[in-house]
Amino acid sequence: MQQGGGYPLLRRTNPEIAMPLAVPTRRSLLLGAGAAGLWQPATAQTQRAMTIVVPYAAGGGTDITAREFAQVFAPELATSALGGQTVVVDNRGGAAGHVGSVSVARARPDATTLLFAVSTNIVVNPHLQKGDRLDLATALQPVAQVSSYQYVLVVHPDVPAKTLPELLSHIRGQPRGELTYSSGGVGNANHLAGVLFSEAAGVRMEHVPYRGTAPALLDVVAGRVTMNFSSPPPALALVREGKLRAIAVTGEKRIAALPEVPTLAEAGLPGAVIIGWHGVFAPAGVPAQTMDRLEAAARRAAATPKFLDRLEHDGLEPAPARPRAVFAEAVRQESAYWARKVQELDLKLE
Repeated sequence: MQQGGGYPLLRRTNPEIAMPLAVPTRRSLLLGAGAAGLWQPATAQTQRAMTIVVPYAAGGGTDITAREFAQVFAPELATSALGGQTVVVDNRGGAAGHVGSVSVARARPDATTLLFAVSTNIVVNPHLQKGDRLDLATALQPVAQVSSYQYVLVVHPDVPAKTLPELLSHIRGQPRGELTYSSGGVGNANHLAGVLFSEAAGVRMEHVPYRGTAPALLDVVAGRVTMNFSSPPPALALVREGKLRAIAVTGEKRIAALPEVPTLAEAGLPGAVIIGWHGVFAPAGVPAQTMDRLEAAARRAAATPKFLDRLEHDGLEPAPARPRAVFAEAVRQESAYWARKVQELDLKLE
């Protein structure tokens, strides 16, 4: 896994076709829109409210991780020069995260509205939008990366496959369109993980987009969709309860939360690595001094034992320790990669 520059979203053993880039249990899958959305540090007097926008519906991997991050971020803000703040998590779903991302880009640059983004919100979705007059690459600026993660390939338990070779054989034996995979929308991280998996494995599957990861997963549980490439947090409980079967994970090594589940390479697809990240972004125009304070608070929060424990429990990994300028350069590299890849794969909003 490259930590300094662009992330390899999918890498094969042939270096000529290496693809750099990016494409996430708690107690339950569905938290409810009003659950655990507000935190206030007890050690400081509240001066103002900070809103962290999650560009998806409640219950998905990004939402779960954002709410866990907000709990440790609020106390760190209280110890910074920004003063004590109430932190509110606000779910604004739509267009695979683009609606919420744009809302933050258009927010007043006073550091009271931030975006908790998954990688594809920033480096992929802008290349899929037609006629969008707002360039997120310049309208948002990175504060800090707070996690890295891989995906879990899960299927309905009735699918007659317990290993990756069995699953690929099953896919190839079905009429086109019979095998489906769900995602939180076109351009969503689990959609692109499915696209790149299909490309690496040489199989064809039908994509079924939803308005968020939670409903996409629940339809796999219900048997209406065959599989999903889920970030770990919303999938782990369902796997543990036997409602989904985990076939493989997509990173370079197994995850501690599912030690018995092999990587794609171990399962028979050498060279395929699919990973992503979560990061905090602010509107362009927030002053550099304020950005420094936000970055320091975010990086301290991401390094707290409490948050690191939640990452491990949820099957995620810590973010690399690097300043926001280095993170910003990695984001630029990933965005340039996906500008080309969107055209190559002929990805379009449905």
